[in-house]
Amino acid sequence: MLDLLSLKAVSKKYGIKQALNNINLNIPTGKIVGLFSPKGGGRTTLMKIITGVLNQTEGVVSIDGVEPNEITKSYVAYLPDKIFLDESMTIKDTISMHADFYEDFSKDRAYEMFNDLKIPDKYKIKDLSKENRRKLQAILVMSRNAKLYVLDEPFINVDADARDYILKIILSNYNRNATVLISTILTPEVERIIDEVVFIKDGEIILYDTAEKIRNEKGCSIDEYFREVFNVS
Repeated sequence: MLDLLSLKAVSKKYGIKQALNNINLNIPTGKIVGLFSPKGGGRTTLMKIITGVLNQTEGVVSIDGVEPNEITKSYVAYLPDKIFLDESMTIKDTISMHADFYEDFSKDRAYEMFNDLKIPDKYKIKDLSKENRRKLQAILVMSRNAKLYVLDEPFINVDADARDYILKIILSNYNRNATVLISTILTPEVERIIDEVVFIKDGEIILYDTAEKIRNEKGCSIDEYFREVFNVS
């Protein structure tokens, strides 16, 4: 069986700084994978390389057997860690633009999720709160019938209610035959949903295993083990 996502000896340098060092990773389809590290561990760089936003310095990345390019963008749904919405646009126009751009985007699904927010779609993005902008971005990404969902810090800089809402959106709307890769430092939010765990430290993978095996062998939660490995409180 072909792995959906494959990284072979992937490294990335910014000048003399080694952001990623010899990353080898093979992830099959149909999994929810948590990518965990402290801040600066290399998570966002890795996500950007997988989605084709950045090019690696060395190594090979393939998604469904294809290196990241315009073709893979048609079946990879990417939620970056930054707000990407055009503040001058209305919500309605933003949803329509995504429907025009992505063949796998469901406008009906987007509105089904968006209507829960009870916000008129004539509002401009600039009129939304930070939490609602984050929610809308998650809605746009999860309205796609993608093969791979790459979610970089989906819960960053939002309150607990918004984190719960975004997690609900992810769980309720992803393609069950796809793989979801979630990068975050907030492990409790995804602890109960992940199938596999990747720990990355200083640009290197130090652990890749199933969540069940880690819990059984270590006798603790993923969050507790994360704090032990990375010495964070």
